[in-house]
Amino acid sequence: MALTKDVKEQIIKKFGKDEKDTGSVEVQVAILTEEINTLTEHLKTHIHDFHSKRGLLMKVGKRRNLLDYLKKHDVVRYREIIKKLGLRK
Repeated sequence: MALTKDVKEQIIKKFGKDEKDTGSVEVQVAILTEEINTLTEHLKTHIHDFHSKRGLLMKVGKRRNLLDYLKKHDVVRYREIIKKLGLRK
């Protein structure tokens, strides 16, 4: 369920400012989004896995908090990350 090192490196290269930029809000949101997508697929087949469901809800809440922070401090970056990840319809 956890992301592999290669997948995380690809996400960091795509959304980070450089290779070592792992703490920026964009990178954190992108990694959480990938983890949320994998957990969602897992829960489609394992409906009664309540521990994973709790983990999913915690990740969604953390992503929401990061996006709220970004929206409050830099609306341009917020809109850009939303568009790149396709989070809003």
